[in-house]
Amino acid sequence: MTRFVIGPDAALHLAEVQAVVPSTHRLLAPTLIRSQVLSQLYGLVRRNELDRREAQRRLDHLRGLRLRLLGDRVLQRVAWQIAAQLDWPDTFVAEYLALTRLQGDAFVCMDAALARAVGDTVKVVSVADMMGD
Repeated sequence: MTRFVIGPDAALHLAEVQAVVPSTHRLLAPTLIRSQVLSQLYGLVRRNELDRREAQRRLDHLRGLRLRLLGDRVLQRVAWQIAAQLDWPDTFVAEYLALTRLQGDAFVCMDAALARAVGDTVKVVSVADMMGD
């Protein structure tokens, strides 16, 4: 079993394409992903880039992905350390890296610049790598 920590960009992509994640994989994310995904979908609907029905369909798909959400004090402490080490202005992305470091095998990221920036901190893979494409 491989444990992948998915970021909001990967989660939204999986929802958009209605991906079926292989049963040999476990998906993890910090609890903040719920708010980030909801906010991003709301923004798309508000800008008329997506209709509300499609946004709800994507949310429903994400809810069915067996995504384990975590956010305990150890994760927060490690996220703080990572953000400080990388001199970031906040800890949002650092929570994903902390979870990867603590419980995941790899961080699934679609942002190439971010992947390069954190590649020395945790193992980073693409959605295609995770899905076996």
